[in-house]
Amino acid sequence: MAAANAYLLAFTPNSSPSTSYSRFPSLYSPGYPSKPLMQRRALSPSTFALKRRSETLDLIEEKNDAMLQEPSHTILYSFSPMTFLLLAALPGADTVTSLFSPFVELVKSFNLPDWLVHWGHPGNMAVVLFAMGGYGTYLGFRIRFSDNIEEKAMAKDLHPKLLGGMFFFFALGATGGVTSLLTSDKPIFESPHAVTGIIGLALLTIQTILPTLFEGNPGLRNAHGILGSGIMTLFLVHAAFGLQLGLSY
Repeated sequence: MAAANAYLLAFTPNSSPSTSYSRFPSLYSPGYPSKPLMQRRALSPSTFALKRRSETLDLIEEKNDAMLQEPSHTILYSFSPMTFLLLAALPGADTVTSLFSPFVELVKSFNLPDWLVHWGHPGNMAVVLFAMGGYGTYLGFRIRFSDNIEEKAMAKDLHPKLLGGMFFFFALGATGGVTSLLTSDKPIFESPHAVTGIIGLALLTIQTILPTLFEGNPGLRNAHGILGSGIMTLFLVHAAFGLQLGLSY
């Protein structure tokens, strides 16, 4: 009997939980590290994707908020006359005066007659306006309405040359007008004469570009004629303002 009991004790497994669980841990034992397993189950691929998407949305919102907080800048790309009126009102006269000051001092050193300094620019520009501009405009109308082939051919050859020369001398004459005002110690860019001159030169630039587009857009010929007539009218007003300015001092 004693031998039987010893045999049973030898082959009966140890019921101590610490011994069995420490040597052979199972999924259901109290000592098994179940919390890391739950964490691994929670961090599945779908969970990672949702987390990354949430982080991306947060970054986008932060960037949008930063862009809204930054000051915005408006850049004007326009040929509207109002743009040039705005530019004429800006304090750019000081820069132009400083650039022209060496040449102005040189002109003053010549001791030219006052009448020549005062009326030299208006006289030259009047000749350019009425001789080159007036006859060039007439030739432009002859191109449109003349039935004489020889006259139309002559007008087509001379019209762009005359008005191109008018554009050149007007641009050159603008520097002469600024020099005349500075030599007389008068302000610049503050008169209607200066504003209409800037607008006229800008419109002449557009008018010069239009003929290069005639082949693909025949309708631009009408626009060219209407714009040219408007430019000549503007320069007549410009001349009247110039005469008024010359008589004011």
